[in-house]
Amino acid sequence: MKKTIKLAVVAALALGATSAFATNGSNMIATGAKATGMGGTGIGLTHGAESALVNPALITSVKDNEISFGGTIFMPKVSTDGGSAGMMSDDSDANMNVIPEVSIASKVNDHFYMGIGMWGTAGMGTDYRDSVNPGAMNMVTNLQLMQFAVPLAYTTGGFSVAATPILQYGSLDMNFNTDMNGDGTAEAYGAGVSQSLKFGYNLGVAYKMSNLTLGATYASKIDMKYKGQYVEDLSTPATMGVGASYVFGASTVALDYKQIKWEDAKGYKDFGWKNQSVIALGYEYNAKAWAARLGYNYSKSPIEEMALGATPQSMMQGTMTNMFNLVGFPAIVQSHITVGGSYNMSEKVSIDLAYVISPEVSEKYDVMTSMGASTIETKHSQSALSAQLNYKF
Repeated sequence: MKKTIKLAVVAALALGATSAFATNGSNMIATGAKATGMGGTGIGLTHGAESALVNPALITSVKDNEISFGGTIFMPKVSTDGGSAGMMSDDSDANMNVIPEVSIASKVNDHFYMGIGMWGTAGMGTDYRDSVNPGAMNMVTNLQLMQFAVPLAYTTGGFSVAATPILQYGSLDMNFNTDMNGDGTAEAYGAGVSQSLKFGYNLGVAYKMSNLTLGATYASKIDMKYKGQYVEDLSTPATMGVGASYVFGASTVALDYKQIKWEDAKGYKDFGWKNQSVIALGYEYNAKAWAARLGYNYSKSPIEEMALGATPQSMMQGTMTNMFNLVGFPAIVQSHITVGGSYNMSEKVSIDLAYVISPEVSEKYDVMTSMGASTIETKHSQSALSAQLNYKF
């Protein structure tokens, strides 16, 4: 029984792990305000220095030097009834996060480009510390991820290829109250903050022919290790994708397809996360002095309800996993509607804005409580505002 509860705690940690912006599962839909405003598209569409993590092969569009810096205010709204079958519901107090980013790209010569950047790619969990609902376990989850990267790109004859070494920093903390010993008394648990540094890489290719640009990317899995936590191994999943964009007049349309490999990621795979297909559509109208953007991003939730089974052990495991899936961090939002724009203050300076809204989604899973069979229901919606300043020199 202790092992089953410990596994469920791992689920809670995993589910609070990698969400900082509007999310596919627990991954952000994009880095940078331009890509965000176009639904997260950017694998086959250049966004200048901002392309460093989206597709590093596309930093080759930078004419000389470019720097982009800004951030996102991410505002999730999460509530759960903690298994009370709707009789009691609490809101998570983790309802605002600020995530910074800086991207720099430079043209070294006609064929070689390089850059450097720092991106906050996670910074959210749930906070039920003031909840009186025992099903919420007064849970507080918080994991922050930041990536430091150096994109290196080579281009010739319209073809570009790039590699980006990445150093990822992670900080994990979790606190909760639960009856771990089965004696009817809830004890407080929490290992404090654990930190981890691990290396990974991104690869990208792109080919531009006339008004059409094609691209493909691969981001490696990064196996993070958090000493002293209930889950010590928690991976950032590998991601692969393809994309295309087409320019006609002042308009640009873009389409991306990605797959996130949750089933191969430590921590996530242990709790039934499914690989996730992501489709992103984007449109931009560029009037030179300003630009307007629209986008849509969709991915089915990777979380599925676990059957309770017929034995006491399977009932406990299914119950605890379902509860932690919906309490720790319910990565259940699926659709994202985005708008954005740019304004060129001069030939060298411009500003980008983007706004994302993810409509509310509700999930209800079966659980067993001290009162017998019941359900746990969680609701989740998101919104995010991004701003970015660009300087070309």
